[in-house]
Amino acid sequence: MTTNLHFVERAPKLISDVPAPLLILIHGYGSNEMDLFSFAEELPDRLHIISLRAPLVLGYNSFSWYSINFDADQNKFSDLEEARKSLDSISNFINEFTAKPNIDSKKVFVIGFSQGAILSYGLALNTNKIQYVVALSGYLNEDLFIENSKNTLPDFFCSHGTVDQVIPIEWARKTPVFLNANGISNVFKEYPVGHGVHPQNFYDFKVWIEERL
Repeated sequence: MTTNLHFVERAPKLISDVPAPLLILIHGYGSNEMDLFSFAEELPDRLHIISLRAPLVLGYNSFSWYSINFDADQNKFSDLEEARKSLDSISNFINEFTAKPNIDSKKVFVIGFSQGAILSYGLALNTNKIQYVVALSGYLNEDLFIENSKNTLPDFFCSHGTVDQVIPIEWARKTPVFLNANGISNVFKEYPVGHGVHPQNFYDFKVWIEERL
């Protein structure tokens, strides 16, 4: 493949002549491709699972999709140019991978956590390549949304912790408002947890994925 993104993968556990649905995992700021990959063993056997590593190196086994900078008052600013480059890189990866004959390009799932969830919204809303998104502990950044005409709209499972200390729950609650206003199918759930994935959250989005296979 020509993409420069490092990844790990789990091939479908079920041997079949039918092309496999694809699931892309996109980790958060300061993490790596092995973080969300821990979900792989518990997810449906039919899925071909890919976990991507972000391109920007923060430290040993620590990567990001774009920089987060602070001003003198400790206000956070995202580097949107870097974010758009990462969106392009992931989109190109998906284009290449879904061209494989053993991959079902009509059933592409993405699970993103935190920064990965923010990018997942941008990916799904700006391309025709993703049908289903699980966005965990993130929010929809409208600065990364390019309004365009699409034949199909993605389906979203969005969740957030009520005591998230990294991304305020108030930011996440704006997401279903935007999606509903644009006629985009979505489920939004809250869990009593901080910046992480509650066990019930995992069970709920697993069932959501299974229902769409």
